[in-house]
Amino acid sequence: MLKMKWNFKQELARKFIHFLSVFILFIYFLASDIFNKHIALLFLVLILIIAIEFEYFRIEIGSKIPLVSHVWKYLRRKKEKATFGGDVFFLIGAILVLAIFDIRVAMAAILMTTFGDLAAALVGTKYGKHQVFGLKNRSWEGTLTELAVDLLIGIGVFFRGAIYDISLIYSWQLWLLVGIMAITATFVETIIYKLDDNLMIQIFAGFNGQIALVILKYNNLFPN
Repeated sequence: MLKMKWNFKQELARKFIHFLSVFILFIYFLASDIFNKHIALLFLVLILIIAIEFEYFRIEIGSKIPLVSHVWKYLRRKKEKATFGGDVFFLIGAILVLAIFDIRVAMAAILMTTFGDLAAALVGTKYGKHQVFGLKNRSWEGTLTELAVDLLIGIGVFFRGAIYDISLIYSWQLWLLVGIMAITATFVETIIYKLDDNLMIQIFAGFNGQIALVILKYNNLFPN
């Protein structure tokens, strides 16, 4: 993103909220270990319902909840004044990808949405000077930073087994998956303006990664 009215401090505060998404994965894995995947998803749906209820009071009723209302006013963008905030869309996306996709693909999609978007916003807002092909409020500085972060996330997720099997480092299949998901996540975040990227990045990056995984497995090309 290029420098704009949405100042760096606001962006930093808003993106800090995204770190809470890590707790989504923590809750999911904890509940999965204690119970099972379906119960874990129900826990996430419960969190989503609570978030929607807060949004109901904010949007429909216009209630001024002490402290919460002040935080909302500071963190919400103008376009979110009368609609769901990004946290609700993020939860919806996380539930969908965890329910449908391979767990590694889902993890990568969620973390790319969290940290890739965060990196693009903060670096772009602070240092963005070179516009991406005429796209408003999109800078090469922010976009390339997001791509680098997304690649690192993909490597961390798909290559963590290399600790025990160093040969995985040479797996072109894993590098292909990482590249597809990172490029997709970066591309979607860059071109999205009106739709919510917290949902769209997870869905598209996860879907493309899953399709690639299915094709590789179907052709017996994916390392076990």
